[in-house]
Amino acid sequence: MCNEALDKAFEEAVARVNAYTDPFPADVLLKLYAYYKKATNDYGKPRGKKPIINAFKTNALFQVRNVSEDEAKEAYIILVNNYFLYRE
Repeated sequence: MCNEALDKAFEEAVARVNAYTDPFPADVLLKLYAYYKKATNDYGKPRGKKPIINAFKTNALFQVRNVSEDEAKEAYIILVNNYFLYRE
């Protein structure tokens, strides 16, 4: 996928997640979080209110440390598409 098409598909997947009002399972949320942070090159520390949540987020980020930004976008898109495919 070329960068422009990848960026557009990523933005659409993010919008789809943001528009969804039902809760996501915790494992899916952590993957979405990690892929999103990696895809957007946002390496700030997790800012959750609970230390345990921050620990899970930090672990999720650690797991994608060797993933490129484009790979993270692709993984995010696939995760979103698969999640909604099996939810509807």
